Amino acid sequence: MASLQMAWLPVTCIRNGNSHARRTEPMKTVIAEILPFAIVVAVSPINIVAAILLMFSKKPVLNASCYLAGFMTGVALVLAAVTVIADSAGLSGDAQRSRWASALLVALGVYLLFVAVQTFRKRPAPDENPPAPAWMDGITGFGPLKSIGIGLTIGALNPKNIAVAVAAAITIASAGLTPGTTISVVAIYTVIASIGVAAPIVTTLILGDRSTEVLEDWKAWLDRNTAAVMAVIYLIFGVILVGKGIGGI
Repeated sequence: MASLQMAWLPVTCIRNGNSHARRTEPMKTVIAEILPFAIVVAVSPINIVAAILLMFSKKPVLNASCYLAGFMTGVALVLAAVTVIADSAGLSGDAQRSRWASALLVALGVYLLFVAVQTFRKRPAPDENPPAPAWMDGITGFGPLKSIGIGLTIGALNPKNIAVAVAAAITIASAGLTPGTTISVVAIYTVIASIGVAAPIVTTLILGDRSTEVLEDWKAWLDRNTAAVMAVIYLIFGVILVGKGIGGI
């Protein structure tokens, strides 16, 4: 009897290994597909500038960390909510629904292309200092609660973040992942999307007082080049979404 059990052990290990591979392979594929969308959010200047400004508040690390927590919560909630909606619509089901998902990707791509053109046309002149958004007034005086609130607002309600989250959610829902795997993918997306916001905090912790000049240089560069940077990013990913959508119709 013991010999029979030992004989079955390698077979069981192989089956378990194959089962694990089948579960993880779709997850790896989905992560690879949504990675560019997370990077779009991660390099968005508006998200990063707010974090930099909070590093000049009275409690810089605390306030910026609260902003980061709020931002991550907002990003995760939006992606999770849109993924649930997309999954409820059955995007991983029949071909007709898949075509609708592809058409939506095309629409999102066209939207990003339109935003790219508008952003590039409204870019400031090389010698012009663009005005900061009205909501940034007084941000250096924010405390932890307000920092969480502004992070949650930017993470969840920024129209560009939402558009990118919709594209990512369609990809996730179309893969037919298990609920646990979907949660893992949403968490990974959120972490990657928050790298830009976390960068000023990490820089301050590493460089200490020397980080002030670095952060000021980052902010000055972002203020001058935000429009051009975002126009290029929207253009690239708009083309990607249109191509991906057309390929699935």
